[in-house]
Amino acid sequence: MKIAFVVQRYGKEVMGGSELHCRQVAERLAGTGHDCTVFTTTAKDYVSWKNEYPEGSTLLNGVAIQRYDVEKEREIDAFNSFSDQIFFNPRTHEDEIEWMDQQGPNSLRLLEAIADQQSRHDLFIFFTYLYYNTYWGLKRVSGKKALVPTAHDEPALRLGIMREVFSAPDAFVFNTLAEKTMLTKHFSFEGKYSDIVGVGVEIPKPQYSAGFSSKHGLESPFILYAGRIEPGKGCSELIDYFIRYHSRNPSINLVLIGKLLMELPAHPGIHYLGFLPPDEKNQAMAAALVSVHPSHLESLCMAALESLAIETPILVQGQTEPLKQHCVSGDCGLWYSEYADFAASLDLLLSDGNLRTALGRKGKEYVKQNYSWEKIIKKYERLFKNLVPSFGEIGV
Repeated sequence: MKIAFVVQRYGKEVMGGSELHCRQVAERLAGTGHDCTVFTTTAKDYVSWKNEYPEGSTLLNGVAIQRYDVEKEREIDAFNSFSDQIFFNPRTHEDEIEWMDQQGPNSLRLLEAIADQQSRHDLFIFFTYLYYNTYWGLKRVSGKKALVPTAHDEPALRLGIMREVFSAPDAFVFNTLAEKTMLTKHFSFEGKYSDIVGVGVEIPKPQYSAGFSSKHGLESPFILYAGRIEPGKGCSELIDYFIRYHSRNPSINLVLIGKLLMELPAHPGIHYLGFLPPDEKNQAMAAALVSVHPSHLESLCMAALESLAIETPILVQGQTEPLKQHCVSGDCGLWYSEYADFAASLDLLLSDGNLRTALGRKGKEYVKQNYSWEKIIKKYERLFKNLVPSFGEIGV
C-alpha cells in the first residue's frame, strides 16, 4: 500500500502532538511493509513557520519525507488579532480565506507536489484539520483521502470554510469518542467511513526512578507536567493553582518538563527541568506521585497515556471531555474544573498511596486494551480495506 501523509511539520525534533502522532503512525505503518511518504514543510516552529529544515527529499526511520519551503513567516500577533476579529464578529468568506492564509504554513510548492504526485499513492492521510496545507491540500487530491482531525472545541471549527474541510475526506480517523461526538455537533459524517483510533503507546520496561529526584535536586515528592509549557496548554492556570495549593502544603513540588514557551515565576516549589530524552521522561513519570494535564483543548493527550502506561495516575482538567473520558473509561484518575476541585483531588491522591497504586494499575490496563500499536495498526488496515478495495488482494 502506498500511503501519503500530509502534515504541517515533521521530524524527530518536532514534538508537537499531531505532528508526533503523524510520525509515529507513519513509522509504524512503514515498519509493517507499507510504502509511506510524508509531504510537509521545512518549518520546525509552529508559531512563525520559519524555514529551518533543508528543502528536498530525505528518509527517516523508513519513511520518505518531501519538504517544501514556507513562502512567508507568520506574524503571530497580527494573526491572533485578526482571529479575534473574525471569530467574534460578522465575517465574509473572503475574510475566512484571509484567516487561513495568515494561519499558514503557506507553501504553494507543497500543494503542487501533492497534486502532481497523487497518482503515485493509493491514499492520502491528512493530519489536523486546522491548517493551510490541509484546507488547500484536500482540494488538490482527487483520489481517496482521509482526515485525522485532532480537533478541539474551538472557535475555528465554526468558520464556514471548515465545512469544506470536513466534507472533502472519504474517511475520518478520530482520537476519542469525545472528539467524534463534539464534531458531529458541527458536521455530518453520514455515509463516510470513520473509526476511533488514537495512537499507540508503548508499555515501557519497569522504571527504576529512585535516583531521578536526587539527580535533579528534588528533596520533596512531586507532581509532574510534561509537554509544551505555554498558556494555551493550561499551564498558567496550573501554576496559579499550584502556588495556592503549595501555600498550605509546602511539602509537594511541581516539576515541569518539555519546551518552555512562557515565563515561569520564581517559586521554591516549581522546578523546570527542560526537555528530557524518552528514557529520562519515563523516569520522571515513574517518580511522580501524579501527572497533571491542565489543557482545555485536547483531542487525546499522549502525555496522559504515557503516564498511565507507567502506572502513574492522572489529574486532568475535567472541562476537557477527552481527558475526563480517559479517567472515567479507565478508572485511572481524577479531574477538576476549578481550584477547589483541584485542591480536593490532589489532597486525596497525595494522601492515599493505595488509591494511587490502584488507579495506576487500572490506567496501565486501559492503555494496553485501547492503545496498543497492534490494535492501532489493525484499525488503519481496516481503513485501507474500506477505501482501497484492492488492498486485500494486492497485499502490502
